[in-house]
Amino acid sequence: MSYSKDQLLQRLKELQLNFSTCSHPAVLTVEAQAKHVGHLEGALSKNLLLKDKKHRFYIVSALATTPIDLKVLSQRLGLGKGGLRMAPEEALQEILQVPLGSVTPFALVNESARSVGLLLDQGFKAQKRCFFHPLSNEMTISLAASELDKFLVSIGRSPCYVDLEENPPIGKDQPPDLAAYVPGEAPSLPGQSLKPVNNELPTVGSCMSEGSNSTTNMELKKGTSQSKPEKRKVKPEEQHKGTDNLAFVSDVKKIVDEIITRTSEVVISEVNKESIQLHGEQLGSVVSAGLKKRLGADLENLIMVLKNAAYTQGFHSGLRSQSHLRE
Repeated sequence: MSYSKDQLLQRLKELQLNFSTCSHPAVLTVEAQAKHVGHLEGALSKNLLLKDKKHRFYIVSALATTPIDLKVLSQRLGLGKGGLRMAPEEALQEILQVPLGSVTPFALVNESARSVGLLLDQGFKAQKRCFFHPLSNEMTISLAASELDKFLVSIGRSPCYVDLEENPPIGKDQPPDLAAYVPGEAPSLPGQSLKPVNNELPTVGSCMSEGSNSTTNMELKKGTSQSKPEKRKVKPEEQHKGTDNLAFVSDVKKIVDEIITRTSEVVISEVNKESIQLHGEQLGSVVSAGLKKRLGADLENLIMVLKNAAYTQGFHSGLRSQSHLRE
């Protein structure tokens, strides 16, 4: 079941966020939106739903004035120059569950969008207020970046702000700086059958702040056979990249800190004056149920990332052993 605009606004009120709204005719572009809200205090945003070759989806939310080079962004995510493209319109309806022209970070409230990655323009933080659609392009919501952060934390998502204009060199000794923000899974659209690619490593560089609830899905190459897998030589730079992507999951202290931080965020959002008055002695059970509901899938994803990391490390160790034997 997807959230409606009114349900989202009600949730924002329950979170006691400082925001305002402006109703207007449906708009499909930032330019059209500006005609209705341009006179108000705030910065316009452009929001893109992107897709990579492994059917993983990303929302890139930026100031309307921030240039976004998809080739550069693809390389920074470790996807290659042509790794990102605009997602098809059906993905808006099936995954974000919003109409055309309504892409927004608020769509992550829907269960169907749990595995969608989110990159936020760090330029938002310098603005007093920013404009976004609240699941409908017939309304604009105005709020500060700090208020958007509170909403994201309330749904179990850690805000990921990055400099979208940066173009750092990427190479053997300089791994992709945004690789940690690649989602850990790919949601399936109707009619798609996503299966593992023969001889390709599972994706390990998933952002620890992104939620997902199943193992990584990868597309089955055409013309290959599961009984006779196509041999593929792993390049040295690919081995290096995989090792760099394991840096986070190899640090036990960081993993524990991440679990504690995310648990604390959920507990804080669940326990407030209203919940104490409403549930009384049953508050402990309510909070426990909330933790299971909102953190269960994320922790499952974390364990899957660790499992994939162990598999990949073993794979690279095998390659090194074979290399030594040949020498």
